[in-house]
Amino acid sequence: MYQRKIPIDYSCGLSIAMEVVGSKWKFCLLNEISKGITRPRDLVNSINGITKRVLQKQLSELELHGILGKTIYAEVPLRVEYYLTELGKTILPLISAVDKWGLEFAPQLKTILEKEEFVEKI
Repeated sequence: MYQRKIPIDYSCGLSIAMEVVGSKWKFCLLNEISKGITRPRDLVNSINGITKRVLQKQLSELELHGILGKTIYAEVPLRVEYYLTELGKTILPLISAVDKWGLEFAPQLKTILEKEEFVEKI
């Protein structure tokens, strides 16, 4: 059984938040699910760069933490859809704020990375 090397600090809100939604893809997943994209295949297509394996792991973790719920339809082929739980909906303002900040910072980041590429070529 997996045993955590560094225990979670339950007295630090940031540690808890990072444990639940801290990854490269979780904010993107929650954002897409909030827009109505609920099937794994559609999530893979809408999020540039995520693999099916990573998608499944991230969805399972969000479901474990109570952020997402899952509906399984007994059809052939099997159909699965994810939805935000009430707890999951409380994260949406945070996702919106991070998205807004990222879009505002994008031009500056582009400039920084272009300078870095120029320096590496020299």
